[in-house]
Amino acid sequence: MKERPGEPRPTTRVRVLPHDELCPAGLIFDARQGRKLVDELLAHGVAIEHACEKVGACATCHVHVRSGAEFVAAVTEDEEDQLDDAWGLDAQSRLSCCVRVLGPELVIELPRFTRNHAREN
Repeated sequence: MKERPGEPRPTTRVRVLPHDELCPAGLIFDARQGRKLVDELLAHGVAIEHACEKVGACATCHVHVRSGAEFVAAVTEDEEDQLDDAWGLDAQSRLSCCVRVLGPELVIELPRFTRNHAREN
């Protein structure tokens, strides 16, 4: 996506479903398209883990894309390999560091535990 000077970057409405610890009331915000979902979550106060520093080498930033997945790039083989270690994996699981924000809306659910927390409990 090429930005033109003076034109605002398109946004995507991101709705984060309520999560007991990270986002108890849920959250709705406009995210800049083309950015990593993990960066937009962090920028809007959702303290999602990212143990590998957002390079897709762990599963700590695992999320469920409940709506809007048709607008983001398909999961890669490398991402699938990392997702195998995620807690609560389902067909809508993605690593938020591998998802570029696109489309009119994304609905995100944060898993109850991360890979790190699942090991500690």
